[in-house]
Amino acid sequence: MRLEDYWGVGPKTSERLQESLGVEAAVEAIETADVRALTEAGLSRGRAVRILRRANGGAGMDLLGTRDARAVYDDLLDIASGYAVTDHAADRIRVLTPLPDREARESRLDRVLAARDAWDGLDGTAREAVLDAFQEYDARGGSERAAVQAALALREAGLRGGTFEALDGVDEAALREAAGALGYVDDGAVAAGADEELDRLRSLFDQAQDLENGALDVLESVREGDVRSLEAFESAFVEYVASETDIPRGTVRSAAAADVVDAADFVTTSLRELVATLEADVEAREGTVAADLTEIIEAAREDVDAAVDAVDDIAVDVSLGRFAAAHDLTRPSHAEDGLAVIDARNLFLDGDVQPTTYAVGSHDLTDRSDAAPQPPSGDRVAVLTGANSGGKTTLLETLCQVTVLAAMGLPVPARAAAVGAFDAVVFHRRHASFNAGVLESTLKSIVPPLTDDDRVLMLVDEFEAITEPGRAADLLNGLVDLTVDREALGVYVTHLADDLSPLPEAARIDGIFAEGLTPELELRVDYQPRFGTVGKSTPEFIVSRLVANAGDRTERAGFEALAAAVGEEAVQRTLSDARWTESD
Repeated sequence: MRLEDYWGVGPKTSERLQESLGVEAAVEAIETADVRALTEAGLSRGRAVRILRRANGGAGMDLLGTRDARAVYDDLLDIASGYAVTDHAADRIRVLTPLPDREARESRLDRVLAARDAWDGLDGTAREAVLDAFQEYDARGGSERAAVQAALALREAGLRGGTFEALDGVDEAALREAAGALGYVDDGAVAAGADEELDRLRSLFDQAQDLENGALDVLESVREGDVRSLEAFESAFVEYVASETDIPRGTVRSAAAADVVDAADFVTTSLRELVATLEADVEAREGTVAADLTEIIEAAREDVDAAVDAVDDIAVDVSLGRFAAAHDLTRPSHAEDGLAVIDARNLFLDGDVQPTTYAVGSHDLTDRSDAAPQPPSGDRVAVLTGANSGGKTTLLETLCQVTVLAAMGLPVPARAAAVGAFDAVVFHRRHASFNAGVLESTLKSIVPPLTDDDRVLMLVDEFEAITEPGRAADLLNGLVDLTVDREALGVYVTHLADDLSPLPEAARIDGIFAEGLTPELELRVDYQPRFGTVGKSTPEFIVSRLVANAGDRTERAGFEALAAAVGEEAVQRTLSDARWTESD
């Protein structure tokens, strides 16, 4: 396959990959979603991620029907990758895509939830040991020894079965021996510390080399003694070398030159022979030690290969398990033709968040909690109305998060959820640009998916922000009708409920209500929608806050004029309630 056949690989990128990796290795990197290989070849991380997402999950990426849906997907993976135990795992998480196959989704869910449960079961010490092992593995670039050490750390932490089943059959004793051997031998070269005799011989060799490099100094030092014959000079030479180094006298004597013309020739020739002898001894011993270490490694080869093959995959699952544990994510069930959540939370919000229960389409999800709202079933479309700053857009975003995570085979931020298998999620946030170009581009973005024979989820926010209210109501009516006619599902947010024509029987109107102001004059909202009830905007609450926070008398008079317009009695009652709540 040509590199340019892959999405996002143009001539320049193809040339760079060929120069750095070669065609075969570059193709393998793309097919195996190896972000590390592509970035080391010179591609930016973002570009590498985009190429690999399309190469390995193009069909799944079609689920993300709009720019806003893709933004939610990107942000979710940014959060998840923050829990990665290795940089390589973070890269692999960033290239996860929605999975069209239900069995693949369930398989990934099983692994991630098993990893979550295993992580939850570790104490602090065991967690630190696992993280340290993965960090060491990452720092060493995924070497065999680092993989073996990571596998041993997982075993020592007591992690078995499920996510870790690939390591269940390994021989831990053999792995420990192999880990030691792998630490000392690399492509036939033996590191210091592997063998005392080899270390001794290397030390002698280094000492002999130092003498050879200073042969003239050796000559002068030997001459300073009382030497009157070549035999005496040879003896003095042997004594000098033995006293200055750890080299045995016998080794020095055996290296002494026989046929020389003078003392200088004797010293240089003898030292050269001594260095050669010791170098041969080092090579011989290193070969023996390397063979012994390699034999240990090969005896555990099956176990070593199992560790190498498993650790990268386990790192990804553990990372996703940590993400699930940190955000209390749960397994979604399958809804044939619906989307329902109980106590769902938006992962993009910090702090305490009021969970919400909501649903469209058909499902069998019920909440057995006392006095809890039951997610309605059967309505294909919900029109969501209510207070400004009431969390309507946040609810749409939450539903998008749940759907995208479930499509990727990941747990979701809800106490319970039932999610259908959608072909496209059309999520459109409110964009406050009031012109024909924005209206046209919006309609071109959200309508085409409804005209295909696909299972579509529409999550559309405030049409009135991009065209005049009267026409927006007409367009919204048309979208609701089209959604029902095409057997799609949809949640549409609007402030124009009173302007809508009668909705189809398969549609309902829900409302979110503001309940007043807090003592700090913050809007107090019940974010749980009330099903089948039109929510009301609450300008009197906003005006009440402006009146209370007015900076001077003139400013206050202006806001009081607005209070008269929206209902001065309601404004005064709101302020009174806020003060009463504070004093109470």
